[in-house]
Amino acid sequence: MSPTTKNWIIATRPWSFPASTMPALVAISYVFFLKNEMTVDINWWYGVLALIGAGIFQASGNLIGDYFDYKYNVDRKDTFGSSRMLVDGVFKPKSILNFGITFLVIGILLGLFLSLNTGVNLLWIGAIGVLGTYFYYKLKFMALGDLLIFIIYGPLIGLGTVFVMTNELNWNLFILEIPIAFLVVNILHANNTRDIRDDGKANIKTQAMLLGVKGSKIQYIVLALGAYIAVALMVTFRMIHPLTLSVFLTLPIALKNIKKIQLAETDKPELIKDLDADSAQLVLIFSILLSLSNIVATWL
Repeated sequence: MSPTTKNWIIATRPWSFPASTMPALVAISYVFFLKNEMTVDINWWYGVLALIGAGIFQASGNLIGDYFDYKYNVDRKDTFGSSRMLVDGVFKPKSILNFGITFLVIGILLGLFLSLNTGVNLLWIGAIGVLGTYFYYKLKFMALGDLLIFIIYGPLIGLGTVFVMTNELNWNLFILEIPIAFLVVNILHANNTRDIRDDGKANIKTQAMLLGVKGSKIQYIVLALGAYIAVALMVTFRMIHPLTLSVFLTLPIALKNIKKIQLAETDKPELIKDLDADSAQLVLIFSILLSLSNIVATWL
C-alpha cells in the first residue's frame, strides 16, 4: 500500500515546526519594533521567506534524523518518538532519507537566492544551519544535541532572519532569542528524558542520559523558568517594551509542563510521552505573545 499525502505530511512532524518558525517570527516582530530607529531599507518579504526557509530546514532535519535513528536502531517498534512512519513500515528508509534531502536542497536554494540578494554573511549562517540539519543525529548521539538546538533554533535563525531583512547583523537578536531557544531545547530534552532507557539500548549518549532522570528534570525546569526570567531582564534593561511581559500569561502552561516532567521515571517513559508536543505548544504561544507585543508596542 502506497503512503498517502497525509503520511508524507506526518513524516515531517509538523507539530514541531514552532521550534524553527517562531524564532524567525520573533525576529521579524523585533525589526518591526525597531523600524522607526533604523536607517536601512527593510525587506519584509525576505523575512517571510526566511521564516518559510526555517520550516523547510526543520522538516529536512526531522526526516533525516528519523532515517538515521531508524538505521542505528534508536527508533524501534517498542519506543516512543519519531513520526513512526519507518518503524510502522509506512515508508522505506531510503524514501524518508530522499524526502529529507529534497527539503534540504530546497532550503539551500532558497538560502542562496536570499544570499545573492542580501550579502555573504548569510552564507556562513546558512552553512551552519545546513551542517547542523544533516549531522544533528551525530551530535545528538554524542550528547551535544541540546547545545546545537540552542544555537540554531534561536540565535542563528533570528540573526539570519534580521540579516535578510536589513542586510545588517543585529547581535541583539542573540539575546532576544535566548528565551525562545530555552523553550525549544526543552522540546528535545523532554523527548530525550522520556527515551533515556530506550536510547541506552541503542548504545548512544544524549545529554539526558548523562544527567540522569533527576538532572534532566532540573535542566528542564531551569530552562522553562529561565525563559521568563530572561524576558523580565530584557525589559528591566529596556531592550524590549514592558508589554512583552505578556508572555507571563503562558506561565500556567509552563508550570503544567514542569509538573509533568517531575513524573518522569526511567522505566516508565509513557508518563511523559507527550511532553515534547506540550513543550512545542508552549514555544508557539509564548512566541506569538512576544511577537504581538513587539508589534503593538510600536504604537504605545
